[in-house]
Amino acid sequence: MPKNRLLWIAAVAAALVLGGAAVWLGGLNQDEGWYLYAANLVAEGQTPYRDFAFTQGPVMPYVYSLFSGIWRHYGLLGARLFNLVIGFLSIGAIMLIARRLNGNALIALLLLGCNLYHLYYLAIPKTYALASLLVSLGFLCLTFDAVSAAFAAGLLLALAAGVRISLGGLLAAVGIWMVIKNPRLLAENRRCNWLWFGLGGLLGMALCYGPFLFDDSARAGLIAAQRYHAAREASGVFFALGSVSRLVRWYLPLAVLLAVVVAQKRRLVGGIWLVAPLAVMAVQLLAPFPYEDYQLPLIGILAAVASLAKVEALPVALVGFTLAFGNPLLEKWTVDGQDRLWSLKKDKCELAQLRETARTIEALDPGGSLLLTQDLYLAIETNRKVPKGLEMGPFSILSDEEWRALLELAPCPVAALSGYTFAIEPPSCVQRDLTQQLEYWQILKTRYALADRIERFGQNATTLLILKLQEPPLP
Repeated sequence: MPKNRLLWIAAVAAALVLGGAAVWLGGLNQDEGWYLYAANLVAEGQTPYRDFAFTQGPVMPYVYSLFSGIWRHYGLLGARLFNLVIGFLSIGAIMLIARRLNGNALIALLLLGCNLYHLYYLAIPKTYALASLLVSLGFLCLTFDAVSAAFAAGLLLALAAGVRISLGGLLAAVGIWMVIKNPRLLAENRRCNWLWFGLGGLLGMALCYGPFLFDDSARAGLIAAQRYHAAREASGVFFALGSVSRLVRWYLPLAVLLAVVVAQKRRLVGGIWLVAPLAVMAVQLLAPFPYEDYQLPLIGILAAVASLAKVEALPVALVGFTLAFGNPLLEKWTVDGQDRLWSLKKDKCELAQLRETARTIEALDPGGSLLLTQDLYLAIETNRKVPKGLEMGPFSILSDEEWRALLELAPCPVAALSGYTFAIEPPSCVQRDLTQQLEYWQILKTRYALADRIERFGQNATTLLILKLQEPPLP
């Protein structure tokens, strides 16, 4: 029997099981809804930044618009399965990089495919799966000494920057390194590969952002999206330090193996393979709220470097399997905290609760097409549209006047309003004045009557009120 054959089988099986757990048990995330909703709008012919607000690069809504039929028919479950497939492809590319660098592809698989945290963020339809795939394919191209490979690497990394704008730092870091250092891992670079890399990057950036720069309305929306990021209230240095601490906790085996590689092979880990992802990670830590999951598209490259460690795969597997089983996410997905001595166990996982809630809304409004909600995963699950201006869910920017007009006139037969409704004041994302929130609720009370109440619903378990439009208005 080939060496490690059983371990390969166990690793693949573990990745599939953990991926399935991430899809079905994984907690709801508000971003899932508005990313998918943006893809739906693009599929209908609308343009990001011009026709609706969007704060990331345009590549994801355009790519996902080609597959919007999946979640229109199968809801968030279908979207998560689709996203996980993309995530697994990104892990496969990292394994190929590990082989090309004379590392251990099995260890790369264990570090990523047996990490529940990593699989969860690859499964939920945010930008991470697609960005990870493009980054990993771009770095895979860099392992070949060919003009075409350098061009493709630049193009792919530019497309990654078109998914998550902050990943543009990778394009710059790799390009600069190719020019001034000519790293040995890129072979001898005698055919001006750096030049072709730059041309691929320029073409990719032109394809991603060029059409919007020549459209006045879209350009203004794109600039406003960057101002949105900059205007968020800063979390401070301690949040950034906590983000690094949590990242190390989630990827502890990877961090340990990176340290081993640095100690064993100082020359081999120089340059793009270590410096570029770590440099972009450092830049992302400067964000007003640098959540640790922002770093996910870069983790794969570090896993490829970690696979160079001269260690056996078996102990890595044993540690990985143990940490997967003991991952705190499993408890978070099944328990809503504790009331004194008693754990508040969830009756069902959040995705199952979402699907059940969608059936409740459908019963109140059979075959309906509109839903008043800021929880856009409900709009996705019910295959309904929300009033214009709410395309970014709880992060949508409406003036006080626009909010009042929307609540007084929106022709939505049903409203589904959780604790996120009216609560966030974007772009600073501070809590909205409570008096103003109460005034909005008072407007709703003149038009809607309570139809159902669901406790501990969705992300961070707030109360969801399902309201039914009353005609004529309530006294």
